[in-house]
Amino acid sequence: MRIFKFGGASVKDADGIKNVVSVLRQTGHDDTLLVVSAMGKTTNAMEAIVDAYFNDKESLPFAIQEVVAYHDAILKDLFPQDQHPIFQKLKSLVEEVTGFLAWNKSPKYNFVYDQVVGYGELISTSIISTYLNEVGIPNRWLDVRDLIKTDASYRDVTVNWEKTQQNVSEEIDRGQLNITQGFLGSDDNNFTTTLGREGSDYTAAILAYCLNATSVTIWKDVPGVLNADPRYFEKTQLLNNISYREAIELAFYGASVIHPKTLQPLQGKEIPLHVKSFLNPKDPGTTVGKGIGIEPNIPCFIVKKNQVLLKLSSLDFSFIVEDSISELFKLFHEYKMKVDLIQNSAISFSVCVDNKFGRLEDLLQLLKSRFKLVYHEGVSLYTIRHFNEEAVASLQNGHEVLLEQRGKETLQLVVK
Repeated sequence: MRIFKFGGASVKDADGIKNVVSVLRQTGHDDTLLVVSAMGKTTNAMEAIVDAYFNDKESLPFAIQEVVAYHDAILKDLFPQDQHPIFQKLKSLVEEVTGFLAWNKSPKYNFVYDQVVGYGELISTSIISTYLNEVGIPNRWLDVRDLIKTDASYRDVTVNWEKTQQNVSEEIDRGQLNITQGFLGSDDNNFTTTLGREGSDYTAAILAYCLNATSVTIWKDVPGVLNADPRYFEKTQLLNNISYREAIELAFYGASVIHPKTLQPLQGKEIPLHVKSFLNPKDPGTTVGKGIGIEPNIPCFIVKKNQVLLKLSSLDFSFIVEDSISELFKLFHEYKMKVDLIQNSAISFSVCVDNKFGRLEDLLQLLKSRFKLVYHEGVSLYTIRHFNEEAVASLQNGHEVLLEQRGKETLQLVVK
C-alpha cells in the first residue's frame, strides 16, 4: 500500500483539489491512502478562533465566519448545485466547533487548541472525499482519531504505537483508496490531540509504518528536496537521492521540507520517502532511503532567521564548567528557548536560541544577575552541510560574522 500526503498548499483552492484528481489519475489510486492537511492557511485561521475564545470573545463569531466563508467559496466552485449534501456537512462540522466552545469548561489553552484546530483537517478531507466520489474516484473517508492513539500531552503528544498498530490493522481496507487527516490523533478519553505544526508528514510516516507501506510520497509545490530554500537563495539545485541519515541531519539543522519526526519510523522499516511536485507528478523528485549519503554531493544551505545569540561569561572569571552549563540548560528549558548552536571555552559560553515563545526579556534579566552577558537579537543562523570554501565565502560576503563553528562536514555561521 502507498501513502500520499497532500499539504495545505496543494489543496488551498478548488483548482488545487482538481489537481489532486489529476495526480491520482496519472499515478493510479488503487491500494492508496491519502493523508491530507487543512486547506491553505486554515490552521492559522483556526488558531485565530482559539485566540479569540481566550482573549477577545466579541471577535469570535467573525473568526469562525472567516473559516466558513473560505471553505464555502471552494465548495461553490466544486459543487455548483447549492443543495449538495456537502454544504450541510460543512455546517455540521462548524457547529461542532461552536458547540464545543459553548460548553467547554477547561481553562487550559493547549487542550482547547487541540479540540478546535483539527477541524481544519476534518473539513478539508470531507470536501475532498466527496469531490473524489463526485468525479468517479470512489474512496473511503477515515477519521484518523480512530486510528492514531496518543497520550494526553496536548500539542506535544507521544504516540501509543501498540494501540495505533492494532487500530490501523483492524480499520484500514487495503484494497481501495482511503482518505484521512494529517496532524491529528486522540487520547484514551477520545479527546482530539495534535502531533505538532507540520505534523501531517509525521502522520503519513506513522500510518506507513503500521501498514508496512511500500512508499510514502509527499506532494509539494517544489520539484523535490532542494539544496537550499528558494525563498532565501537565488540558485538552488535538486537533490536526487538522500540517505535517511543525511535527511535526519538536514532536518535537525532546520531544513523545512521534511518534518524531523517523519524519518524515524520510515527508517525503522526502510520505507522509501519520495518528495515530488504536485504540478509535475511524473517528474522523479527526490527519494530518501537507504544508501549513499547524498546525490549530487553538493553544499546544502539551511537558514534560521530571527535567532538570538547569547554570549555569557562568569562574573569572577571562573571556569564555566558542568554546573554552570547544567544551570543554563535548565533555564533554557524553563523559558522555552530552543537551542540551535552551542560553543564554549574555559570562561565563556555562546548559544544561539530561538525565542519562539517570546520569553526572552524575562530570561535576559535573570542571566544578567548571574553572568556577564552580551546578546544580539534578530541574527541569522546559517548551516552548510558538505561545505566548501566557495559556499562559505558566499555567506560571509556582506555579512558580519558573529560566531563560526566548523566540523568535518558541517559549518555553522551566526551573522548580522
